Amino acid sequence: MSGVRALRIGTRASALALWQARHVESLVRAQPHAPPVELVHIRTEGDVQSDVPLWQTGGSAFFTKEIDRALLAGTVDVAVHSLKDLATQIEPGVELAATLPREDPRDALVSASGVTLAALPRGARVGTSSLRRRAFLARVRPDAVQVELRGNVPTRIKRLREGGYDAIILAAAGLRRLGLAHEVSEYLAPEAFPPAVSQGVIGVCARSGDAPTLRWLTPLDDRAARLASTAERALLRKIEGGCQVPLGALATLRGGTLELSASVCALDGSRQLSARAVATAPTGVQLSSADAAALGERIADELLAGGAAALIAHEREARAVEAP
Repeated sequence: MSGVRALRIGTRASALALWQARHVESLVRAQPHAPPVELVHIRTEGDVQSDVPLWQTGGSAFFTKEIDRALLAGTVDVAVHSLKDLATQIEPGVELAATLPREDPRDALVSASGVTLAALPRGARVGTSSLRRRAFLARVRPDAVQVELRGNVPTRIKRLREGGYDAIILAAAGLRRLGLAHEVSEYLAPEAFPPAVSQGVIGVCARSGDAPTLRWLTPLDDRAARLASTAERALLRKIEGGCQVPLGALATLRGGTLELSASVCALDGSRQLSARAVATAPTGVQLSSADAAALGERIADELLAGGAAALIAHEREARAVEAP
């Protein structure tokens, strides 16, 4: 392979980000005549602002934009992201080349004593860095004391073991990928804790039209993950939520039917709006990404008609007052 240019993969340096980048590397290397692959570590805004709750900061794409800008600058050829971190409006000149098969999309509770969420003592200290999780936790366990939690997955579990929390809530996918599924006390039902948009999906980006790179990434795309994430991201884009809105959604492909459910919740848990719909392909025809996007927009319209815009505006105003 002498003289063949290496495929440079841009990634954050956290344990989970490196796992995901190495996974993509292994999938590329497994293809016949694949080029050599290099990992390039990139520090993002989300890594720098590790002491500030993300829901109290403005903007979005905290863990992805620096990597995508390196992609556009030609410093790297491939960007690997947790798709839930990627803004619904991707940087011009960047395309989502592949969505890998989805890991468990649910949230998971890790408790110090191994008990479930319902069995935690009254006033239990529960750690989470997610606005969405805070809202749905307030609805399910309004007595819980919510405590801010930042850091990578191993760090968060370490802080739990050190006694800072009675329980923490994390994405099941990250725990499973890092071999930490044994830490899970309970997988939280999507009906009560709808997951983040695209949670569990790894997104692989490249420069638009970069054929020498795309030839190695396009075969990695998983149709079920692509359709589900397209529907969920279209919903979020129309709601204009970004990662700063307490909204959860989950799309599932079964045969020729794509089902999407979504909920928006007030931060104090006092009000929740939910919607559900399906898209079914005619016999002999496969659902397209356009069908999936239309489903997401339909659910968004239903939520907006039900008052989601007013609920989101109220939450944003409240956070503007609370922010330091």
